[in-house]
Amino acid sequence: QEQLVESGGGLVQAGDSLRLSCVASGRSFSAYAMGWFRQAPGKEREFVAALMWSSKVTLYADSVKGRFTISGDNAKNTVYLQMNSLNSEDTAIYYCAAYNRPTYVKNDARVDYWGQGTQVTVSS
Repeated sequence: QEQLVESGGGLVQAGDSLRLSCVASGRSFSAYAMGWFRQAPGKEREFVAALMWSSKVTLYADSVKGRFTISGDNAKNTVYLQMNSLNSEDTAIYYCAAYNRPTYVKNDARVDYWGQGTQVTVSS
């Protein structure tokens, strides 16, 4: 069974950096893309970033452009999210996502696999 496991969350101060990792496993796992969503307390889950493996195209939410960078290793089914200049509005549970086929990656309803989530808390 396919599984996504995130790591790297934690408590940091405003202005600090964190790097999240997500490793996918499973006998038949082969993703078109992988990405990240987040959900802050009392808010809906929102798209953060995605990486399309074949084209290497990356997409970002406007709120994280210039601060966050998504990267990965397709051969290892691993994706990273480097988060710089963190602020309190970045506080959320961050979820890794994987997509089996070309789709609108910003729509969480199109995600085929989810990780369990990792908490990121930014203190001001």
